[in-house]
Amino acid sequence: MDEILEILEKDARVTVEEIARLIKKDVKAVKKAVKKYENEGIIVGYKAVINKELVQNKENGLRALIEVNVLPQKNLGFDHIAERIYQFPEVTSCSLLSGTYDLLLVVEGKDMHTISNFIAEKLSPMENVKGTVTHFLLKKYKEDGIILKHKEENKRIAISY
Repeated sequence: MDEILEILEKDARVTVEEIARLIKKDVKAVKKAVKKYENEGIIVGYKAVINKELVQNKENGLRALIEVNVLPQKNLGFDHIAERIYQFPEVTSCSLLSGTYDLLLVVEGKDMHTISNFIAEKLSPMENVKGTVTHFLLKKYKEDGIILKHKEENKRIAISY
């Protein structure tokens, strides 16, 4: 992968000037390369990795991984059904898999009930969806290569008599 892309992937806040200094290239050349990557869809966005466990907000919600078995449509393959599924606002990520299941979804909802309603009312009834398996995410330890710190657990002192 290009040096510019590697730097931006690790830290999207790095300035063009810093990148130019790191790779010993002209600032104008780096700006031009970044703009080209954006226009070509190689760079599709910039984001911060948020450790939601540390955010003081009771409405952080719940995430689930959903494995989906689908029946690919003739002349359309998996892409058409995947497009229909990833249009739902609850779906934050959708990937084609090899193996037992065809698609892997990351779904977010305010609670377990919201996610189960999404599966029962929107996902499962879809034509060409043969079955699903849901895994609720309980705790994240690492995301996008970044180790997440966790709230300190209540450390109780053991009392013996």
